[in-house]
Amino acid sequence: MLDVPKATDKSYADGKILQSATEGVGIITFNNPEKRNAMSLEMWEGLGNALIELRDDSDVRVVVLVGAGDKAFVSGADISQFEKTRHNAAASEEYSKRSAAQRALLADYPKPTIACIRGFCLGGGMQVAMLTDIRMASDNSQFGIPAAKLGIAYGYDGLKNLVSLVGPSWARLIMYTGMRIDSAEALRIGLVDRVLPDTELWAATMEIARTISGNAPLAIKAAKITIAQVLKDSDKRDMNAINDIGTACMDSEDFREGRQAFMEKRKPQFKGR
Repeated sequence: MLDVPKATDKSYADGKILQSATEGVGIITFNNPEKRNAMSLEMWEGLGNALIELRDDSDVRVVVLVGAGDKAFVSGADISQFEKTRHNAAASEEYSKRSAAQRALLADYPKPTIACIRGFCLGGGMQVAMLTDIRMASDNSQFGIPAAKLGIAYGYDGLKNLVSLVGPSWARLIMYTGMRIDSAEALRIGLVDRVLPDTELWAATMEIARTISGNAPLAIKAAKITIAQVLKDSDKRDMNAINDIGTACMDSEDFREGRQAFMEKRKPQFKGR
């Protein structure tokens, strides 16, 4: 059983998106277990609200996304809404616009993000997971994109992320067949970063999150910015952004604190400035 804390600071989408924070770690929970955490439009918008709240909270340095219950991270879009929200091209375009804003927010999120995945991670759930910086999975998790079985097109951004993680051949196999793969296969092809026994997943995820939270925020920001630029085509890279954050790190109080703590053989207390 995944031992996820039940404390909730705020909730959105009629309680289907929960937000809390502890020890510098923000936690967003997809709380729709009766539908295996399938995402409604309201949940997408609630996700955006929670991300903004935690982004603007100076005490939060890393954000973990997790699914409620023991069946799923996110099992995809809420198909029961499709007759109303995605029944044709025009309706689907409006749906995509409303959910795309939240995905863009996660894609450009300034703080490190971690997906804690157990059970089903399908369709839109894969989109969410692939947008995070780190993906931790339980040994009972399953991954897939069933777009071909529903007759819909998976968006450009989602496929771009999939190809960047697993390569074009595996992306084709996943998309053409609509197949599900288990956690071992997902680890082997690079879709997830670590696989752990279900009972150990949450503790291991929080250990990594707390480690990140205790490190220098500006140094982590520098790594995040630089890695994002590395992944772009060379003519689209913002080298000024890389240079600026590098300068900010070297001139920061945290760099001085890091040096002093090393010399004094103590744990540094970073302030993010």
